[in-house]
Amino acid sequence: MILVFDIGNTNIKTAVFDDEKPDSDSTLLHVWRISTDIRRTGDEYFSILSPLFRDAKIDCQTIEDIVLSSVVPALIGPFVNLSQKLTGKKPLVIGPDIYNRLPVKVPATGVHEIGTDLLCDALEAWCKYKSPCIIADFGTALSFTAVDKNGNIAGVAIAPGIRTAFNSLFNNTAQIPAIPLEIPPTSLGKNTTVAVQSGIVLGYKGLVEALIKNMKADMEKESGTKASEIKVIATGGLNSMLQPITNIFDFLDKELTINGMVRISKLLKK
Repeated sequence: MILVFDIGNTNIKTAVFDDEKPDSDSTLLHVWRISTDIRRTGDEYFSILSPLFRDAKIDCQTIEDIVLSSVVPALIGPFVNLSQKLTGKKPLVIGPDIYNRLPVKVPATGVHEIGTDLLCDALEAWCKYKSPCIIADFGTALSFTAVDKNGNIAGVAIAPGIRTAFNSLFNNTAQIPAIPLEIPPTSLGKNTTVAVQSGIVLGYKGLVEALIKNMKADMEKESGTKASEIKVIATGGLNSMLQPITNIFDFLDKELTINGMVRISKLLKK
């Protein structure tokens, strides 16, 4: 089995994969999400995760490989300790030292800056869909990662995530109440609820569509990658919100990042 820790700014995704057939796709057995808290120690995370493994009847001693991706540097150490305490093994920590061994190439200017989650997204999309692509990852940040026809990461665009923008509006205004983040019935808000839903949800629809269009045009200009050949993949927690109101996405791939982590583990073992 393979254990992965995908540490994001808001949530930590922990997943266990069955890897009985190394030459085929691994099977996702379990996935849990817990809140990210940099104040917690490895022992505290151990106390949270151990019961989850026990309830799922997972024998941690049968875990052969552990993969760790973190965009929160302060939690790398605690999760290395956690991995050793759970399984007796050290994790593969995804970072710049392994990038030159992967089939997607990171630009020299971004080796120490690109988020490891975006690297995993890019690698999995390139290997799985076998085409140039743009990955829209809907998380705390809304990120767009472009991979050109040669497997080079052509560039990244980052905006505040939908929930991040919504929370910022709610927390910094006196008269806007907490409202459900849903697709509005119209762009013409006649009350505060619809007005905010229109501005956030429909506004982000426009942002996503316009930015992907611009990125396709720039990829065609810079690398000769034909815009018509570029696949657009959506992943992350809030991608489903825009799906009913846009046709910009070719694929929805909810577990793109953690599947990319597993793929990296297999590639490096080979």
